[in-house]
Amino acid sequence: MRSVYRVLAGLIAIGVVVQAMSVALGWFMVLKDMDSGAVLDENTDFNFGQVTHGIVGMMVIPALALLLLIVSFFARVPGGIKWALFVFGLVVLQIALAFGAWGLPAIGALHGLNAFALLAVASIAARRAAGPPAAAVTEAPATPTEATR
Repeated sequence: MRSVYRVLAGLIAIGVVVQAMSVALGWFMVLKDMDSGAVLDENTDFNFGQVTHGIVGMMVIPALALLLLIVSFFARVPGGIKWALFVFGLVVLQIALAFGAWGLPAIGALHGLNAFALLAVASIAARRAAGPPAAAVTEAPATPTEATR
């Protein structure tokens, strides 16, 4: 389960990178289209980059965050539940900021900033899963007894 936890947290971090790439792609595609004479209005269809950003951000990352939270209860990662809760909370905040930005575009800056926090926290969660299990006890080696000499 530790490896599942690590993979899920890593996939969330990768998903944030995909999000940054897809939103940049989407807007550069819009700008290129506008340079070619296209008009951006309410009838404009979303392009590949914008669609990818929406799908990954509204479906893939939230599903991975929920799975990470569930797995965290069984993975025996030190602090794993806490870090999974941080990831899940930042994903919920990210979605709320995205919807808020439609009404107040300045909130979009917080949406971008929160993405960096999510990337960092998901990366930390993945790295924590690489360490020793939470139940591992570090004891001093037993002294040899008469029977083992």
